[in-house]
Amino acid sequence: MRTSTAARISLRTVALGYLVLLLAVPIVLILWRTFGEGVGTFIDSIRTPAAISALNLSLLIVAITVPLNVVFGVGTALALVRGRFRGRGLIQAVVDLPFAVSPIVVGVSLILLWGSSGWFGGIENSLGIRVIFGLPGMVIATIFVTLPFVVREVEPVLHEIGTEQEQAASTLGASSAQTFWRITLPAIRWGLTYGVVLTIARALGEFGAVIMVSSGFPGVSQTLTLLVHSRYIDDHNTYGAYAAATLLMGLAVLTLLLMTLLDRKRSTT
Repeated sequence: MRTSTAARISLRTVALGYLVLLLAVPIVLILWRTFGEGVGTFIDSIRTPAAISALNLSLLIVAITVPLNVVFGVGTALALVRGRFRGRGLIQAVVDLPFAVSPIVVGVSLILLWGSSGWFGGIENSLGIRVIFGLPGMVIATIFVTLPFVVREVEPVLHEIGTEQEQAASTLGASSAQTFWRITLPAIRWGLTYGVVLTIARALGEFGAVIMVSSGFPGVSQTLTLLVHSRYIDDHNTYGAYAAATLLMGLAVLTLLLMTLLDRKRSTT
């Protein structure tokens, strides 16, 4: 089906207008509000103890979440692609559950499970490990919402490469560990890399689940997203909220640039 020049121009105009209205205008507004008072004021706003602590906590959660998601994500993808067992469809559905369930619901569920009166509340009562309203709860919430990315990026790559090389390595006497490190892992490295980048971006921007399991105290359990919320809603510090949002947006842009560079490198290899 061929479309006329006028129809193509109209479609492009509608698409570009939608993107400008949805993305460009809010971003320009935030940047204008942030740097309207000068770069020095922005730097002073993001160098406060609360902002530095929020940045460090966000990066710490990412540093914990990504390796765990890599290990369990790759293992789950291998089980789903290479394995044939009952309940496989159920696991597929569970992997996609974070896409369907509201993060707020996730946070409430974690409170019911890990709270002091929850199913696993004995851990806090007996061992003194504070899960809810502490770092462990925030990490668990972030792991849940970022669970699908590594699995869904690695899974199609495993389908594409098949099992011929792995079977050949096994025939030549390679162990399962040797086959994984020398054959499987190099073959899935790009899919795994994309999954890691998406996990980082999602973990940095998570708000709904984290706010439910965090105390929100500055310097204790306040991430960058919670800092934006606290400054804007609680402190009525509009400029500080814009500055923190710009810092968060800068991290997101760096993540996007990293993904673009990796995509170009993949195209040349």
